[in-house]
Amino acid sequence: MDAILKIVQTVNMYLSDYILILMLIGCGLYFSIRTRFVQVRCFKEGWRKVFGNFSLHGGKHEGGMSSFQALATAIAAQVGTGNIVGASGAILVGGPGAIFWMWIIAFFGMSTIYAEAVLAQETRKVNADGTVAGGPVYYIKRAFNNGFGKFLAGFFAVAIILALGFMGAMVQSNSIGESCSNAFGIPTWIMGAIIAVICALIFIGGAHRVAAVAEKIVPIMALLYVLGGFVVLICRIQYIPETFGMIFKYAFNPTAVIGGSIGFAIKQAISQGVKRGLFSNEAGMGSTPHAHAQAKVKTPHEQGVVAMIGVFIDTFVVLTMTALVVISTLYTGDGVLSGVMTTAENLDALGVAKTNLAQLAFGSVFGEGLGGAFVAICLLFFAFTTIIGWNLFGRINIEYLFGKKAVLPYSIIAIVFIFLGSLLSNDLVWELTDMFNQLMVIPNVIALLALSGLVAASAKNKGNQTLENINIKK
Repeated sequence: MDAILKIVQTVNMYLSDYILILMLIGCGLYFSIRTRFVQVRCFKEGWRKVFGNFSLHGGKHEGGMSSFQALATAIAAQVGTGNIVGASGAILVGGPGAIFWMWIIAFFGMSTIYAEAVLAQETRKVNADGTVAGGPVYYIKRAFNNGFGKFLAGFFAVAIILALGFMGAMVQSNSIGESCSNAFGIPTWIMGAIIAVICALIFIGGAHRVAAVAEKIVPIMALLYVLGGFVVLICRIQYIPETFGMIFKYAFNPTAVIGGSIGFAIKQAISQGVKRGLFSNEAGMGSTPHAHAQAKVKTPHEQGVVAMIGVFIDTFVVLTMTALVVISTLYTGDGVLSGVMTTAENLDALGVAKTNLAQLAFGSVFGEGLGGAFVAICLLFFAFTTIIGWNLFGRINIEYLFGKKAVLPYSIIAIVFIFLGSLLSNDLVWELTDMFNQLMVIPNVIALLALSGLVAASAKNKGNQTLENINIKK
């Protein structure tokens, strides 16, 4: 495992430090310009569409989901361990400044995810039984209707099945097991077995059952976590200005926190922000378009602006709450990491790791036992909903590659991986997931850029016409 870990870490270094930074920021900036910053112009419209007819009982929809159910399913996939464990790991490795780069990725990523949702809606397929299939494999083939497109679509499908259906499920169950073991002393394998059984019952129900679970759990879990975070911030309110100051200061000069040369330190801050930002909000990764394709809306633009709100909630609300709690309690005032250079040796000596950082932060205000339990419960629900959302995305691609007959074997293998994730090394599980997540970005972004004319037209017309009726000038 150590040998595999080193190989995967090397691959991830090149992907996250160079390729992803160029592709994600470049793609987000490009779509922001082409759509005339749709994330700003249409933010109010998206907010109104999400919360204007808010309901926890969307019911079953023939031929897909309601727009809110699709968003809830997307957020279920987005809001997971990346918002707690991932954000904590980014702060530890890249310093508090990594959060600034997560914000940058999320802001530009809102235009990217608008493009993904619009194209997912435009290229979705309604099967004979009324079920909906949609996602990057379909708009990749629209972008390149030849052998190259078939190769890219196949590459993406394999990558997402491995990244989310299998490896990603391991990350989530691993984090559930670790946090519950820290908080309650429950053996990790027991939690892995419990989650695997519950997930198996949901997988059997297909997309409709996933939507029904997501629309109920997602709003409640997000509200609970944010309220708990606000309590901590109120108790540490005198350190909030310093907290924001550290985020902006260490975005450009993190050497005092993580050591090394200025070039190395900044690269660490940016790469951690990009890598963990991608893992958290998934904009540009090609995962959430599978959920947005399911939405029953009048025009693709409608779901595009709804999708933007998903990224906003994920990063600017939930992930930011984690960051503010961690930095204000552990890096300021009497915090255990205040003035400490976060080298591996120092962190080991203090007993600090990305898996328990949030629990230490909440525990500093709530008390060790209650703080650990609060984070463990929130992480349990976050990770659980992510597993069921990601399984749906993987299943859509399994059907694309092999047909419906492959769904049952896929689900069985996924359940096994959920259990195995509670037993394996945390670092290896995370690195494997990062690698496949990052590989997904490449074919997805290539297709998005190739179809940018359709996206720009949708943003310009704001849904007054369907894309099929718009005359696109190349």
